[in-house]
Amino acid sequence: MLQVSNIAEHKEEYIKALKKRNFNAEDIFEQVLTLDETRRSTQAKLDETLASSNKMSKEIGMMFKNGEHQKANMLKEKTGKLKEESKELSEKLNSTIVELQGLLFTIPNIPHESVPAGISEDDNEEIFKEGDVPVLAEGSLPHWELAKKYDIIDFDLGNKITGAGFPVYKGKGARLQRALITYFLDKASEAGYTEFQVPLMVNEASGFGTGQLPDKEGQMYHVTGDDLYLIPTAEVPVTNMFRDNLMDEKDFPVLCTGYTPCFRREAGSYGAHVRGLNRLHQFDKVEIVRLERPEDSYKAFDEMLEHIKGLLKDLKLPYRILRLCGGDLTFTSALTYDFEVFSTAQDRWLEISSVSNFETYQANRLKLRYRTKDNNKELAHTLNGSALALPRVLAGILENYQTEEGIKVPEVLVPYCGFDIID
Repeated sequence: MLQVSNIAEHKEEYIKALKKRNFNAEDIFEQVLTLDETRRSTQAKLDETLASSNKMSKEIGMMFKNGEHQKANMLKEKTGKLKEESKELSEKLNSTIVELQGLLFTIPNIPHESVPAGISEDDNEEIFKEGDVPVLAEGSLPHWELAKKYDIIDFDLGNKITGAGFPVYKGKGARLQRALITYFLDKASEAGYTEFQVPLMVNEASGFGTGQLPDKEGQMYHVTGDDLYLIPTAEVPVTNMFRDNLMDEKDFPVLCTGYTPCFRREAGSYGAHVRGLNRLHQFDKVEIVRLERPEDSYKAFDEMLEHIKGLLKDLKLPYRILRLCGGDLTFTSALTYDFEVFSTAQDRWLEISSVSNFETYQANRLKLRYRTKDNNKELAHTLNGSALALPRVLAGILENYQTEEGIKVPEVLVPYCGFDIID
């Protein structure tokens, strides 16, 4: 969430920037600043009242010691009133803080200056494109028909076991899936990321820490009996490993990676565009997460982009990069670039990665700070990216590598698979 001090200092600048998100911040900023003034004045009164009460308590002790019982008893009546007053002030302070916190949770992150204004994905900017779109033979099939033809993914069986959006990978399909996960993790390790295996369920504090709660509560699977949430991405548990941490400047940068299944309800997703692997409730993903000093975070952002470019070049998949407009940015992000792979059989682009810099927005919720060389405490910057999400990468491979003989396996994956064609 945003820092109140920054809202006060950059109020007009922030109001203008948030218009790129189509978010009118004028009224809510006034409410925030008014509540913060109430919080500070109430805190000052409470501190003054407690100080007076403590001073009187010491005086009462001295009076009893000196035999001045009548004066001591009169003063005790005053301390009783002060205690009642401090109780009321404390309750007012707590309710003000809760109300202020609730308002701050409703304000999205300030978009980076490079973010274009816009309403939807139609307003995103294409900034890079690479790779040749293959020319497929007549009668080429979309991945869901290829999956059935070669018996490598069974959507109906997953539907029987659980429901739509929970496919079963079989034989060479399962092995190709495992090969992609291992390859992505190996490449992340080579790039200096430390691998973690993390829980697949998180508590409410973790959901708030990274911003999935309250913004995406309806998209997460909630285990109500234990009040836990199935993770929508490894970003949530990996980033929350550092919640409530005070780090040293010398600890940076922190580079983490992890593979997890991901779970998303994707409520309201219907139609041909979500067929097959295009939109799932459970899918596999390798995530990269970085913690950086503010002055280094955009250099780190560029390094993450280059890492993902390298993966797609190795897989020889045609792809493009989009800079998301304000209307398509996630609630917590300051800047997001999406990678999309071209699905030749579907004749459309499929998103396979998002890389985001959250600046201090997540860190403020997480209370993730570091001590500078000057012994000051500052909020860190957090970043993450998919490297990569498997379903649409797999869809791209199946469709773009199909031949009359079968589906060829990208050369870089052959050592991981143990075969070079699905036939």
